[in-house]
Amino acid sequence: MPYSGPASAFGVMGRSEIAYFKMLNDRGGINGRRIELLSLDDAYSPPKTVEHVRRLVEQEAVSAIFGSLGTATNLAVRQYLNGNRTPQLFIASGASAFADPGHYPWTLAMLPNYQNEARLFARRILATKSAPRIGVLYQNDGFGKDYLIGLRDALGERQLAGVASYEVSASTVDSEVIALQASGADVFVIAATPKFAAQAIRKSADLGWDADRYLSYASASIAATFRPAGLDRSRDVLSTAFAIDPTDPAYADDPGVIAWRQFVSDYMSPAEFSDPSAATGFYAAATMAHVLRQCGEDVSKENILRQAASIRDFHPPLLLPGVDINTSAINYSPILGLKFRRFDGKMWELIGEVL
Repeated sequence: MPYSGPASAFGVMGRSEIAYFKMLNDRGGINGRRIELLSLDDAYSPPKTVEHVRRLVEQEAVSAIFGSLGTATNLAVRQYLNGNRTPQLFIASGASAFADPGHYPWTLAMLPNYQNEARLFARRILATKSAPRIGVLYQNDGFGKDYLIGLRDALGERQLAGVASYEVSASTVDSEVIALQASGADVFVIAATPKFAAQAIRKSADLGWDADRYLSYASASIAATFRPAGLDRSRDVLSTAFAIDPTDPAYADDPGVIAWRQFVSDYMSPAEFSDPSAATGFYAAATMAHVLRQCGEDVSKENILRQAASIRDFHPPLLLPGVDINTSAINYSPILGLKFRRFDGKMWELIGEVL
């Protein structure tokens, strides 16, 4: 988990998962067993991910790798974990590479497919603009490139007006945003992690660039992206959702929100209540716990994988109504439903139905 480095905003996800299993252990564990979650800082650096995962598998003899964040980091250990027949479960990435049971049966993602979100962006863009000119800022790895694949797939013969990539080691994306504005684009798709997404939103607003802005759900965070960018500058940014915003008054009485509020009160701090990354850790850990319960007495690696790949209509706390988790031997994309939303300068406003 990146507790430091360029993606450290996501570190709260790991802290939430640690706290969740502490809560379960305080309540007696799962099927009479205590769960030990070892969480190490890879700083969003694939070489460090490799080092830590080898230690966990070869020295700690873990039963599974769970919830690790990042596309490049998880790709760096996918072959190793499959070769060692160690489950790599509920990865915090929506990269299509992690939904390939035919080639990598021990690797299963958690988050919606990035290519699918990009296809939904394209469908909405084409439905709302007669001749859109689309500019794309993307992270130069599997995460960002999935958005290009999805957009181009949905756009068919139509061409993108401008494309600009950045490296995670970059200090700023200001020059990339300036170039995309100069391309004449009137739609700006941002496939970036929070630090760079905030920079892109701020710069596009400061330039007076009046483009429709679409943001990857990976960075659709008021705390991690919009506040650093400026709430006013972030107004009218569009994204998608598959989980409830706990601060939305419409869901104040939702059982999942009530459970989340109590969990934060008991095991986290008030700041985490509105952080979507912390919430992601909560429902990801709940999903992992569901799998371990289904294992019963057989907690072999083979059975952990078998149960993870046979989930039926599981609805962990905080997922939107109509969005359930389903997996099978040929479906390694647990969450398929997404719903559009727009940021009004203070909070998210959901749009339409689950797609």
